[in-house]
Amino acid sequence: MKRVLVASLQHESNSFNPIIAGKNDFHVTRGAEIFNKFKENDPVTGIIKPLLAQGYEVIPTVFVGGVPNGEVDYNFYMDIKNEIIEMAKKANAEKPLDAITLALHGSMRIKGFGEAEGYLLEELRELFPNIPLFSSLDMHTTMTERMHNNCDGFVGYKCAPHTDRYETGVHAARMTIAALENGFHPYSAWVKVPILIAGEQSSTTVEPMKGLTEECRRTEKEDGIVAASYLMGFPWADNEDSSCAVYVVADSQEKADREAVRLAQLMWSKKDEFCFQTETYHEQEAIDVAFKAVANGDPLPIYLSDSGDNPTAGSSSDCTGFLKLLMEDKRTDSLKTPVLYGGIYDPEATKACKGKVGQEITLTFGAKFDTVTTQPITATGTVKAYIENWKRSSIPCDLALFHSCGVDIVLAQAHVGYMTPDIFSDLGREAKDADIVVCKLGYLTEQQSAIAKRSIMALSKGSTNEDLKTLPYTKVPRPIFPLDEQFPYCAEENLIAKKGN
Repeated sequence: MKRVLVASLQHESNSFNPIIAGKNDFHVTRGAEIFNKFKENDPVTGIIKPLLAQGYEVIPTVFVGGVPNGEVDYNFYMDIKNEIIEMAKKANAEKPLDAITLALHGSMRIKGFGEAEGYLLEELRELFPNIPLFSSLDMHTTMTERMHNNCDGFVGYKCAPHTDRYETGVHAARMTIAALENGFHPYSAWVKVPILIAGEQSSTTVEPMKGLTEECRRTEKEDGIVAASYLMGFPWADNEDSSCAVYVVADSQEKADREAVRLAQLMWSKKDEFCFQTETYHEQEAIDVAFKAVANGDPLPIYLSDSGDNPTAGSSSDCTGFLKLLMEDKRTDSLKTPVLYGGIYDPEATKACKGKVGQEITLTFGAKFDTVTTQPITATGTVKAYIENWKRSSIPCDLALFHSCGVDIVLAQAHVGYMTPDIFSDLGREAKDADIVVCKLGYLTEQQSAIAKRSIMALSKGSTNEDLKTLPYTKVPRPIFPLDEQFPYCAEENLIAKKGN
Protein backbone atom coordinates (compact mmCIF):
# COMPACT_ATOMS: atom_id res chain seq x y z
CA MET A 1 0.00 0.00 0.00
CA LYS A 2 1.46 3.34 -1.06
CA ARG A 3 1.80 5.97 1.66
CA VAL A 4 1.10 9.67 1.03
CA LEU A 5 1.80 12.37 3.60
CA VAL A 6 -0.65 15.29 3.76
CA ALA A 7 -0.59 18.66 5.55
CA SER A 8 -2.11 22.11 5.17
CA LEU A 9 -1.29 25.76 5.82
CA GLN A 10 -4.17 28.12 5.02
CA HIS A 11 -3.66 31.79 5.80
CA GLU A 12 -3.57 35.05 3.84
CA SER A 13 -1.24 37.54 5.55
CA ASN A 14 -1.76 41.28 5.18
CA SER A 15 1.44 43.23 5.87
CA PHE A 16 -0.47 46.51 6.26
CA ASN A 17 -2.44 45.07 9.20
CA PRO A 18 -0.57 45.69 12.51
CA ILE A 19 -1.93 42.51 14.11
CA ILE A 20 0.55 39.65 14.45
CA ALA A 21 -1.52 36.48 14.08
CA GLY A 22 -0.67 33.83 16.65
CA LYS A 23 -1.98 30.55 18.00
CA ASN A 24 -5.24 32.12 19.20
CA ASP A 25 -6.04 33.15 15.63
CA PHE A 26 -5.76 29.67 14.11
CA HIS A 27 -7.61 26.39 14.19
CA VAL A 28 -5.19 23.47 14.27
CA THR A 29 -6.17 19.87 13.50
CA ARG A 30 -3.65 17.13 14.14
CA GLY A 31 -3.29 13.61 12.85
CA ALA A 32 -6.22 11.29 12.30
CA GLU A 33 -8.62 13.88 13.71
CA ILE A 34 -8.80 15.29 10.17
CA PHE A 35 -10.74 12.23 8.98
CA ASN A 36 -13.64 13.35 11.17
CA LYS A 37 -13.57 16.90 9.84
CA PHE A 38 -14.20 16.53 6.12
CA LYS A 39 -15.91 19.57 4.59
CA GLU A 40 -17.68 20.20 1.30
CA ASN A 41 -15.63 23.08 -0.11
CA ASP A 42 -12.25 22.18 1.33
CA PRO A 43 -8.95 21.37 -0.45
CA VAL A 44 -7.77 19.01 2.29
CA THR A 45 -10.91 16.92 1.89
CA GLY A 46 -10.44 17.09 -1.88
CA ILE A 47 -6.91 15.71 -1.53
CA ILE A 48 -7.60 12.97 0.99
CA LYS A 49 -10.71 11.37 -0.50
CA PRO A 50 -9.20 10.45 -3.92
CA LEU A 51 -6.05 9.14 -2.23
CA LEU A 52 -8.12 6.89 0.02
CA ALA A 53 -10.26 5.80 -2.94
CA GLN A 54 -7.05 4.82 -4.76
CA GLY A 55 -6.24 2.50 -1.86
CA TYR A 56 -3.39 4.59 -0.51
CA GLU A 57 -2.56 5.00 3.14
CA VAL A 58 -2.94 8.67 3.96
CA ILE A 59 -0.52 9.90 6.63
CA PRO A 60 -2.12 13.00 8.20
CA THR A 61 0.11 15.51 9.97
CA VAL A 62 -0.96 19.07 10.87
CA PHE A 63 -3.70 21.19 9.27
CA VAL A 64 -3.69 24.89 10.09
CA GLY A 65 -6.22 27.50 9.05
CA GLY A 66 -7.39 30.92 10.10
CA VAL A 67 -9.24 34.01 8.89
CA PRO A 68 -6.86 36.24 6.89
CA ASN A 69 -5.10 38.63 9.24
CA GLY A 70 -1.75 40.32 9.74
CA GLU A 71 1.54 38.53 9.31
CA VAL A 72 2.03 35.39 11.38
CA ASP A 73 3.99 35.04 14.60
CA TYR A 74 7.42 33.51 13.96
CA ASN A 75 7.43 31.13 16.92
CA PHE A 76 3.95 29.82 16.14
CA TYR A 77 4.93 29.15 12.54
CA MET A 78 8.21 27.47 13.45
CA ASP A 79 6.45 25.21 15.95
CA ILE A 80 3.91 24.14 13.31
CA LYS A 81 6.53 23.67 10.59
CA ASN A 82 8.78 21.66 12.87
CA GLU A 83 5.84 19.53 13.98
CA ILE A 84 5.01 18.66 10.36
CA ILE A 85 8.68 17.84 9.66
CA GLU A 86 9.01 15.64 12.74
CA MET A 87 5.80 13.77 11.92
CA ALA A 88 7.08 13.23 8.38
CA LYS A 89 10.38 11.86 9.69
CA LYS A 90 8.63 9.53 12.09
CA ALA A 91 6.23 8.23 9.44
CA ASN A 92 9.06 7.63 6.99
CA ALA A 93 11.09 5.77 9.61
CA GLU A 94 8.18 3.40 10.17
CA LYS A 95 7.82 2.74 6.45
CA PRO A 96 9.10 4.90 3.56
CA LEU A 97 6.73 7.51 2.21
CA ASP A 98 5.81 7.34 -1.48
CA ALA A 99 4.58 10.92 -2.00
CA ILE A 100 3.54 14.16 -0.35
CA THR A 101 0.43 16.18 -1.22
CA LEU A 102 -0.24 19.51 0.47
CA ALA A 103 -3.01 22.08 0.61
CA LEU A 104 -1.22 25.42 0.86
CA HIS A 105 -2.48 28.96 0.53
CA GLY A 106 0.52 30.57 -1.10
CA SER A 107 0.38 34.00 0.57
CA MET A 108 1.09 33.15 4.20
CA ARG A 109 3.86 35.41 5.48
CA ILE A 110 5.82 35.25 8.73
CA LYS A 111 6.62 38.47 10.57
CA GLY A 112 10.30 39.32 10.17
CA PHE A 113 10.98 36.08 8.28
CA GLY A 114 9.14 35.87 4.99
CA GLU A 115 7.19 33.21 3.14
CA ALA A 116 5.68 30.30 5.08
CA GLU A 117 5.05 27.81 2.30
CA GLY A 118 8.46 28.00 0.66
CA TYR A 119 10.41 27.14 3.79
CA LEU A 120 8.15 24.18 4.56
CA LEU A 121 8.51 22.88 1.00
CA GLU A 122 12.27 23.37 1.12
CA GLU A 123 12.65 21.26 4.26
CA LEU A 124 10.36 18.55 2.95
CA ARG A 125 12.28 18.40 -0.32
CA GLU A 126 15.61 18.15 1.52
CA LEU A 127 14.25 15.20 3.49
CA PHE A 128 12.53 13.54 0.53
CA PRO A 129 14.42 14.49 -2.64
CA ASN A 130 13.10 11.66 -4.81
CA ILE A 131 9.37 11.31 -4.15
CA PRO A 132 6.52 13.21 -5.83
CA LEU A 133 5.52 16.42 -4.06
CA PHE A 134 2.42 18.30 -5.23
CA SER A 135 0.22 21.01 -3.73
CA SER A 136 -3.02 22.86 -4.24
CA LEU A 137 -2.91 26.65 -3.88
CA ASP A 138 -5.25 29.54 -3.33
CA MET A 139 -5.93 31.66 -6.41
CA HIS A 140 -4.28 34.59 -4.60
CA THR A 141 -0.92 32.88 -4.24
CA THR A 142 2.25 34.93 -4.43
CA MET A 143 4.63 32.48 -6.12
CA THR A 144 8.26 32.48 -4.97
CA GLU A 145 11.47 30.87 -6.19
CA ARG A 146 11.66 28.76 -3.03
CA MET A 147 8.17 27.40 -3.64
CA HIS A 148 8.84 26.78 -7.33
CA ASN A 149 12.19 25.05 -6.75
CA ASN A 150 10.91 22.62 -4.13
CA CYS A 151 7.62 21.30 -5.49
CA ASP A 152 6.89 19.14 -8.53
CA GLY A 153 3.66 20.89 -9.39
CA PHE A 154 1.03 23.32 -8.15
CA VAL A 155 -2.58 23.88 -9.12
CA GLY A 156 -4.55 26.94 -7.99
CA TYR A 157 -8.23 27.63 -7.49
CA LYS A 158 -9.94 28.86 -10.64
CA CYS A 159 -12.95 30.51 -9.02
CA ALA A 160 -13.27 33.77 -7.13
CA PRO A 161 -15.17 33.61 -4.87
CA HIS A 162 -13.41 30.30 -4.18
CA THR A 163 -16.18 27.80 -4.77
CA ASP A 164 -13.79 25.19 -6.23
CA ARG A 165 -11.52 24.55 -3.26
CA TYR A 166 -12.54 20.89 -3.06
CA GLU A 167 -12.08 20.34 -6.80
CA THR A 168 -8.61 21.88 -6.64
CA GLY A 169 -7.63 19.50 -3.86
CA VAL A 170 -8.86 16.63 -6.05
CA HIS A 171 -6.73 18.00 -8.90
CA ALA A 172 -3.60 17.94 -6.71
CA ALA A 173 -4.40 14.39 -5.61
CA ARG A 174 -4.82 13.28 -9.22
CA MET A 175 -1.38 14.65 -10.09
CA THR A 176 0.03 12.61 -7.22
CA ILE A 177 -1.78 9.48 -8.39
CA ALA A 178 -0.59 10.00 -11.97
CA ALA A 179 3.01 10.23 -10.75
CA LEU A 180 2.70 7.08 -8.64
CA GLU A 181 0.62 4.93 -10.97
CA ASN A 182 1.28 6.13 -14.52
CA GLY A 183 4.88 7.24 -14.40
CA PHE A 184 3.93 10.87 -14.93
CA HIS A 185 7.10 12.99 -14.85
CA PRO A 186 6.15 16.62 -14.18
CA TYR A 187 7.70 19.68 -15.77
CA SER A 188 6.64 23.11 -14.59
CA ALA A 189 6.88 26.64 -15.91
CA TRP A 190 6.30 29.84 -13.96
CA VAL A 191 5.92 33.26 -15.58
CA LYS A 192 5.68 36.44 -13.54
CA VAL A 193 3.18 39.05 -14.71
CA PRO A 194 3.99 42.39 -13.01
CA ILE A 195 0.48 43.39 -11.96
CA LEU A 196 -1.18 44.06 -8.61
CA ILE A 197 -4.91 43.38 -8.73
CA ALA A 198 -7.38 43.88 -5.88
CA GLY A 199 -9.48 40.77 -5.36
CA GLU A 200 -12.64 42.73 -6.06
CA GLN A 201 -11.35 43.42 -9.58
CA SER A 202 -10.72 39.75 -10.35
CA SER A 203 -13.99 37.93 -9.80
CA THR A 204 -14.22 34.99 -12.16
CA THR A 205 -17.92 35.56 -12.70
CA VAL A 206 -17.18 38.55 -14.96
CA GLU A 207 -14.61 39.60 -17.54
CA PRO A 208 -11.70 39.63 -17.87
CA MET A 209 -11.11 36.89 -15.28
CA LYS A 210 -14.03 34.83 -16.54
CA GLY A 211 -12.42 34.51 -19.95
CA LEU A 212 -8.93 34.03 -18.54
CA THR A 213 -10.14 31.22 -16.32
CA GLU A 214 -11.98 29.58 -19.20
CA GLU A 215 -8.73 29.69 -21.16
CA CYS A 216 -6.95 27.89 -18.31
CA ARG A 217 -9.58 25.18 -18.35
CA ARG A 218 -9.32 24.86 -22.12
CA THR A 219 -5.54 24.63 -21.86
CA GLU A 220 -5.80 21.79 -19.37
CA LYS A 221 -7.70 19.77 -21.99
CA GLU A 222 -4.72 19.86 -24.32
CA ASP A 223 -2.61 16.74 -24.58
CA GLY A 224 0.12 16.67 -21.95
CA ILE A 225 -1.05 19.74 -19.97
CA VAL A 226 -1.80 18.62 -16.43
CA ALA A 227 -2.52 21.94 -14.69
CA ALA A 228 -2.74 25.58 -15.75
CA SER A 229 -3.31 28.28 -13.15
CA TYR A 230 -3.50 32.03 -12.91
CA LEU A 231 -2.01 32.99 -9.54
CA MET A 232 -3.25 36.48 -8.80
CA GLY A 233 -0.92 37.33 -5.94
CA PHE A 234 -2.02 39.14 -2.79
CA PRO A 235 -1.92 42.91 -3.24
CA TRP A 236 -2.19 43.75 0.47
CA ALA A 237 1.18 42.20 1.25
CA ASP A 238 4.16 44.43 0.57
CA ASN A 239 7.02 42.08 -0.30
CA GLU A 240 9.72 41.51 -2.91
CA ASP A 241 7.79 38.63 -4.49
CA SER A 242 4.57 40.56 -5.11
CA SER A 243 3.20 39.84 -8.58
CA CYS A 244 0.60 37.95 -10.53
CA ALA A 245 1.80 34.81 -12.27
CA VAL A 246 0.99 31.90 -14.52
CA TYR A 247 1.89 28.36 -13.47
CA VAL A 248 1.70 25.38 -15.82
CA VAL A 249 2.48 21.72 -15.17
CA ALA A 250 2.94 19.43 -18.18
CA ASP A 251 4.56 16.21 -19.34
CA SER A 252 7.31 18.11 -21.18
CA GLN A 253 9.19 21.33 -20.58
CA GLU A 254 8.39 22.58 -24.06
CA LYS A 255 4.64 22.32 -23.45
CA ALA A 256 4.84 23.88 -20.00
CA ASP A 257 6.94 26.80 -21.26
CA ARG A 258 4.82 27.42 -24.34
CA GLU A 259 1.50 27.53 -22.51
CA ALA A 260 2.78 29.51 -19.55
CA VAL A 261 4.19 32.21 -21.82
CA ARG A 262 1.01 32.32 -23.90
CA LEU A 263 -1.25 32.61 -20.85
CA ALA A 264 1.00 35.27 -19.30
CA GLN A 265 0.91 37.38 -22.43
CA LEU A 266 -2.86 37.02 -22.54
CA MET A 267 -3.19 38.29 -18.97
CA TRP A 268 -0.89 41.23 -19.69
CA SER A 269 -3.03 42.17 -22.68
CA LYS A 270 -6.06 42.37 -20.38
CA LYS A 271 -4.48 44.43 -17.59
CA ASP A 272 -6.46 47.58 -18.37
CA GLU A 273 -9.75 45.68 -18.27
CA PHE A 274 -9.58 44.82 -14.57
CA CYS A 275 -12.08 47.05 -12.81
CA PHE A 276 -14.66 47.01 -10.04
CA GLN A 277 -17.59 44.94 -11.20
CA THR A 278 -19.67 45.78 -8.14
CA GLU A 279 -21.41 49.16 -7.98
CA THR A 280 -18.71 51.23 -6.24
CA TYR A 281 -18.54 54.69 -4.65
CA HIS A 282 -16.55 56.62 -2.12
CA GLU A 283 -17.82 56.29 1.45
CA GLN A 284 -20.35 59.09 1.79
CA GLU A 285 -21.70 58.65 -1.71
CA ALA A 286 -22.22 54.94 -1.07
CA ILE A 287 -24.27 55.75 2.02
CA ASP A 288 -26.27 58.40 0.14
CA VAL A 289 -27.08 55.96 -2.66
CA ALA A 290 -28.27 53.34 -0.16
CA PHE A 291 -30.55 55.74 1.71
CA LYS A 292 -31.96 57.05 -1.54
CA ALA A 293 -32.79 53.50 -2.63
CA VAL A 294 -34.64 52.89 0.64
CA ALA A 295 -36.54 56.18 0.30
CA ASN A 296 -37.52 55.26 -3.26
CA GLY A 297 -39.04 51.99 -2.12
CA ASP A 298 -36.47 49.86 -3.95
CA PRO A 299 -36.25 46.14 -3.10
CA LEU A 300 -34.47 45.51 0.19
CA PRO A 301 -32.05 44.84 1.77
CA ILE A 302 -29.35 47.06 0.33
CA TYR A 303 -25.89 45.68 1.14
CA LEU A 304 -22.90 47.97 1.63
CA SER A 305 -19.35 46.60 1.73
CA ASP A 306 -16.99 48.35 4.15
CA SER A 307 -14.23 47.20 1.81
CA GLY A 308 -11.22 48.99 3.28
CA ASP A 309 -11.43 46.97 6.48
CA ASN A 310 -12.23 43.51 5.14
CA PRO A 311 -11.05 40.79 7.57
CA THR A 312 -11.41 38.09 4.92
CA ALA A 313 -8.67 39.93 3.00
CA GLY A 314 -6.58 40.34 6.13
CA SER A 315 -7.59 43.75 7.49
CA SER A 316 -7.76 44.35 11.23
CA SER A 317 -11.58 44.66 11.30
CA ASP A 318 -11.44 47.36 13.94
CA CYS A 319 -11.60 50.46 11.72
CA THR A 320 -14.48 52.75 12.58
CA GLY A 321 -14.52 55.43 9.86
CA PHE A 322 -17.41 54.06 7.83
CA LEU A 323 -19.39 53.11 10.93
CA LYS A 324 -18.96 56.62 12.33
CA LEU A 325 -20.50 58.10 9.18
CA LEU A 326 -23.53 55.83 9.59
CA MET A 327 -23.93 56.58 13.29
CA GLU A 328 -23.85 60.32 12.60
CA ASP A 329 -26.44 60.07 9.81
CA LYS A 330 -29.91 61.09 11.03
CA ARG A 331 -31.54 59.26 8.12
CA THR A 332 -31.24 56.05 10.14
CA ASP A 333 -34.30 57.32 12.06
CA SER A 334 -36.42 56.84 8.95
CA LEU A 335 -35.55 53.15 8.54
CA LYS A 336 -38.00 50.49 9.66
CA THR A 337 -35.08 48.55 11.20
CA PRO A 338 -31.67 49.70 12.43
CA VAL A 339 -28.75 49.49 10.03
CA LEU A 340 -27.17 46.07 10.54
CA TYR A 341 -23.40 46.41 10.78
CA GLY A 342 -20.83 43.61 10.84
CA GLY A 343 -18.67 44.45 12.55
CA ILE A 344 -15.88 45.48 14.93
CA TYR A 345 -13.12 43.25 16.31
CA ASP A 346 -12.65 44.40 19.89
CA PRO A 347 -12.24 41.76 22.62
CA GLU A 348 -12.59 44.19 25.54
CA ALA A 349 -15.68 45.96 24.21
CA THR A 350 -17.31 42.61 23.42
CA LYS A 351 -16.70 41.28 26.92
CA ALA A 352 -18.00 44.54 28.41
CA CYS A 353 -21.43 43.59 27.02
CA LYS A 354 -21.53 40.21 28.76
CA GLY A 355 -24.41 39.87 31.20
CA LYS A 356 -25.89 43.21 30.14
CA VAL A 357 -28.47 42.24 27.52
CA GLY A 358 -31.31 44.75 27.68
CA GLN A 359 -29.21 47.29 29.57
CA GLU A 360 -28.11 50.72 28.43
CA ILE A 361 -24.36 51.22 28.69
CA THR A 362 -21.69 53.59 27.45
CA LEU A 363 -19.07 51.76 25.45
CA THR A 364 -15.77 52.61 23.76
CA PHE A 365 -14.92 50.35 20.85
CA GLY A 366 -12.72 50.06 17.77
CA ALA A 367 -9.12 51.06 16.96
CA LYS A 368 -7.72 48.41 19.28
CA PHE A 369 -5.14 47.34 16.69
CA ASP A 370 -5.10 49.83 13.83
CA THR A 371 -4.40 53.08 15.64
CA VAL A 372 -3.15 54.92 12.55
CA THR A 373 -6.07 54.65 10.12
CA THR A 374 -8.85 54.93 12.67
CA GLN A 375 -10.03 56.23 16.04
CA PRO A 376 -12.18 54.59 18.73
CA ILE A 377 -15.86 55.44 19.09
CA THR A 378 -17.50 56.14 22.45
CA ALA A 379 -21.29 55.79 22.37
CA THR A 380 -24.23 55.12 24.64
CA GLY A 381 -26.56 52.35 23.58
CA THR A 382 -28.29 49.09 24.42
CA VAL A 383 -26.88 45.58 24.43
CA LYS A 384 -29.42 43.63 22.37
CA ALA A 385 -27.82 40.17 22.36
CA TYR A 386 -24.80 38.23 23.55
CA ILE A 387 -23.46 34.84 22.51
CA GLU A 388 -20.76 32.98 24.39
CA ASN A 389 -18.39 30.71 22.50
CA TRP A 390 -19.90 31.21 19.03
CA LYS A 391 -18.67 28.27 17.00
CA ARG A 392 -19.32 29.19 13.37
CA SER A 393 -15.90 30.84 12.99
CA SER A 394 -12.54 29.06 12.77
CA ILE A 395 -11.87 30.19 16.35
CA PRO A 396 -14.86 30.04 18.76
CA CYS A 397 -15.47 33.43 20.37
CA ASP A 398 -18.03 35.64 22.07
CA LEU A 399 -20.24 38.01 20.07
CA ALA A 400 -22.37 40.96 21.11
CA LEU A 401 -24.99 43.07 19.33
CA PHE A 402 -24.80 46.68 20.50
CA HIS A 403 -27.41 49.22 19.36
CA SER A 404 -26.55 52.91 19.18
CA CYS A 405 -27.44 55.84 16.91
CA GLY A 406 -29.68 53.79 14.64
CA VAL A 407 -27.14 51.02 14.05
CA ASP A 408 -26.99 47.45 15.36
CA ILE A 409 -23.27 46.76 15.63
CA VAL A 410 -21.76 43.30 15.84
CA LEU A 411 -18.84 43.24 18.26
CA ALA A 412 -16.53 40.23 18.10
CA GLN A 413 -14.06 38.91 20.63
CA ALA A 414 -11.99 37.33 17.81
CA HIS A 415 -10.96 38.25 14.29
CA VAL A 416 -13.95 36.77 12.43
CA GLY A 417 -15.14 37.10 8.86
CA TYR A 418 -18.62 38.20 7.79
CA MET A 419 -18.97 35.46 5.20
CA THR A 420 -22.52 34.36 5.98
CA PRO A 421 -25.67 35.97 7.41
CA ASP A 422 -25.60 33.44 10.26
CA ILE A 423 -23.55 35.85 12.33
CA PHE A 424 -26.53 38.22 12.25
CA SER A 425 -29.33 35.69 12.67
CA ASP A 426 -27.58 34.05 15.62
CA LEU A 427 -27.67 37.46 17.32
CA GLY A 428 -31.38 37.83 16.64
CA ARG A 429 -31.32 39.92 13.46
CA GLU A 430 -32.27 38.52 10.06
CA ALA A 431 -30.35 40.22 7.27
CA LYS A 432 -33.21 39.58 4.83
CA ASP A 433 -35.51 41.74 6.95
CA ALA A 434 -33.16 44.71 7.23
CA ASP A 435 -33.23 47.87 5.12
CA ILE A 436 -29.45 48.29 5.01
CA VAL A 437 -26.82 45.68 5.83
CA VAL A 438 -23.13 46.56 6.09
CA CYS A 439 -20.49 43.82 5.90
CA LYS A 440 -16.74 44.14 6.10
CA LEU A 441 -16.26 42.46 2.74
CA GLY A 442 -15.27 43.39 -0.79
CA TYR A 443 -17.47 41.55 -3.27
CA LEU A 444 -20.22 39.74 -1.41
CA THR A 445 -19.90 36.07 -0.64
CA GLU A 446 -22.35 33.72 -2.30
CA GLN A 447 -24.38 33.45 0.93
CA GLN A 448 -24.66 37.20 1.48
CA SER A 449 -25.28 37.86 -2.21
CA ALA A 450 -28.25 35.49 -2.14
CA ILE A 451 -29.97 37.86 0.31
CA ALA A 452 -28.87 41.22 -1.09
CA LYS A 453 -31.26 42.93 -3.51
CA ARG A 454 -28.54 45.43 -4.35
CA SER A 455 -24.81 45.36 -3.58
CA ILE A 456 -22.74 48.53 -3.22
CA MET A 457 -19.04 48.64 -2.40
CA ALA A 458 -17.79 51.58 -0.36
CA LEU A 459 -14.17 52.63 -0.84
CA SER A 460 -13.53 52.91 2.88
CA LYS A 461 -10.19 53.04 4.70
CA GLY A 462 -8.20 50.28 6.42
CA SER A 463 -5.61 47.65 5.59
CA THR A 464 -7.45 46.52 2.45
CA ASN A 465 -7.87 49.79 0.55
CA GLU A 466 -9.22 48.92 -2.89
CA ASP A 467 -7.35 51.82 -4.47
CA LEU A 468 -3.93 50.18 -4.36
CA LYS A 469 -2.18 53.44 -5.23
CA THR A 470 -3.06 54.73 -1.75
CA LEU A 471 -1.09 51.99 0.02
CA PRO A 472 2.46 52.70 1.29
CA TYR A 473 4.34 50.06 -0.71
CA THR A 474 8.11 50.03 -0.18
CA LYS A 475 9.16 46.47 -1.15
CA VAL A 476 7.17 45.46 -4.23
CA PRO A 477 9.31 45.07 -7.36
CA ARG A 478 9.07 48.00 -9.73
CA PRO A 479 7.83 48.65 -12.30
CA ILE A 480 4.51 47.05 -11.54
CA PHE A 481 1.03 47.91 -12.83
CA PRO A 482 -0.97 49.96 -11.77
CA LEU A 483 1.60 51.71 -9.56
CA ASP A 484 3.52 52.18 -12.81
CA GLU A 485 1.61 52.38 -16.07
CA GLN A 486 3.89 52.78 -19.07
CA PHE A 487 6.55 50.09 -19.27
CA PRO A 488 7.29 47.18 -21.62
CA TYR A 489 6.66 43.55 -20.73
CA CYS A 490 7.91 40.37 -22.39
CA ALA A 491 6.49 37.10 -21.05
CA GLU A 492 9.44 35.04 -22.34
CA GLU A 493 11.87 37.15 -20.32
CA ASN A 494 9.88 36.37 -17.16
CA LEU A 495 9.77 32.60 -17.73
CA ILE A 496 11.29 30.42 -15.03
CA ALA A 497 11.30 26.76 -16.00
CA LYS A 498 12.20 23.77 -13.84
CA LYS A 499 12.36 20.06 -14.49
CA GLY A 500 10.43 18.09 -11.89
CA ASN A 501 12.06 15.60 -9.54
